[in-house]
Amino acid sequence: MSSILTNNSAMNALSTLRGINKGLNQTQDRISSGLKIQSAKDNASYFAISKTMDSDSGMNKAINESLTLTKNAVSAGRTGAEAVMEMTKELGTKVAFVKNQLETDANYDTSKVQSEIDAIVSRIGTVIDQASFNGTSMVNGTGNVRLSDDASGTVAATGSRAYVAASDEDLGGYDPAADPDNVNLATGVTRSGGTLATTSITVEKVDLVSVKEALGRINLAKDATVADTNPTIKGGPTYGGGATATKSDLMDHYLQVVDKATTMAIDAATSLGVSEKSIETQQDFLTKLTDKLDSGIGSMVDADMEEEAARLQALQVQQQLASQSLSIANQAPQQILSLFR
Repeated sequence: MSSILTNNSAMNALSTLRGINKGLNQTQDRISSGLKIQSAKDNASYFAISKTMDSDSGMNKAINESLTLTKNAVSAGRTGAEAVMEMTKELGTKVAFVKNQLETDANYDTSKVQSEIDAIVSRIGTVIDQASFNGTSMVNGTGNVRLSDDASGTVAATGSRAYVAASDEDLGGYDPAADPDNVNLATGVTRSGGTLATTSITVEKVDLVSVKEALGRINLAKDATVADTNPTIKGGPTYGGGATATKSDLMDHYLQVVDKATTMAIDAATSLGVSEKSIETQQDFLTKLTDKLDSGIGSMVDADMEEEAARLQALQVQQQLASQSLSIANQAPQQILSLFR
């Protein structure tokens, strides 16, 4: 049956052409955007997963950038601690030199060496002030500082200088883990059990201020027989109450103070070095992790350009053939005219 009202061939050809044009538009969108999944309607599951992973990747990148700031502050602090360590060692040689001189000359003038020690202590203070990055200092911790030999942490003093008392068995120390100023640093995100959370590490501050203060108490000109509030020298006699000690005893005590200060500076540099390495390791991991996340997201939503290029060529040929088919179908009603001749 032929009809001038209904052209089934044309409708079929038109339907085919519409499908080809739709596929062609989709392929062109993928080529222009580089994505095969641009919205939830393309693939709801892949879209949701890719957006979640993209969010995690973005957070990890932001955390990585934040870690750089802290790492630089830790690095500056470590450099400062190493400089203080060298200066405490230098100061120790000055005290040892004076002790040796006093062994041979009890009236040796210690004022010049004291001036050198004061200059070293001043330089230590300058290093401490400068060992910061963007206003963040990792060398001014305040936790459990006890350079005093007294269990209470007190220092017996006379005038502007002071001894460090020695009423217990050690010279005290600094416990980084007890520092309330420690920095809790986010290191990444996790979705354990589907719940978003952050991982973190504690970057321990160190205390170099106490090192400076302890070394600043050294007074080579101090009279070893002066009566203070019962301070003692480890392994030596008690001051006050008429007890006496020699200048050599006092130098031994100062050498103990310098040795403990040096140990604290070494421990500070070591602690900051470990923290700096930990941050660097975490940054390397975050960089690799974000690369893997980005790669995984790309494999889910990125268009395969080789495949899309081949599809484009095929669809263009199909479009031309479908257009030709529709043109032929539209000419069918013309054949009806021959029936009326």
